[in-house]
Amino acid sequence: MESVQRNRLESTIVAVCSVVMWVTTVVIFVILTANTVLRYVGGTGLQWANELPELLFPWLVMAGVVLAAEKGGHIATVFLMEALPKAAQRIVATIGWLIVAALYGTLTKATYGMLEIVHDEKSPILQVPGSVTYACVLGGMAMLAMLALQSAWRAWLAQPADASAIGAEVQAPHW
Repeated sequence: MESVQRNRLESTIVAVCSVVMWVTTVVIFVILTANTVLRYVGGTGLQWANELPELLFPWLVMAGVVLAAEKGGHIATVFLMEALPKAAQRIVATIGWLIVAALYGTLTKATYGMLEIVHDEKSPILQVPGSVTYACVLGGMAMLAMLALQSAWRAWLAQPADASAIGAEVQAPHW
């Protein structure tokens, strides 16, 4: 039952981030292409065409960061982990992932505290509050914290005698 919930959590995070990446990429591409065509054909462009991609780009980047973390695509130093006995690898991986989750949780809380402050900042043309951009950081950090907790749980459940479980199924913590 728990593995289904973990898989469902991971699948949901991947789906949300994939949709955000596709939508932001397409919208940015369409806006920049349309603005370029309008500038060359009509000699004029859309005034807001530079502002909207600036607002969407952080969402694209944060979705990519979360997807890279889910796939284990971040840089990790594993030579120390590989030098440890298998039983110690399980403990160190679990503690490492819990530290990573706590750090992402701290960043989530700090970003949440900033939302009210940056909400008063508005983009010049569209008047979009600054909190919209910070919301993507908040969501991304929260998803990264959840993925780190899931990795800590997987590391804890890995059997020390099963070398492939600790080395292959459980990702090394990324700092």
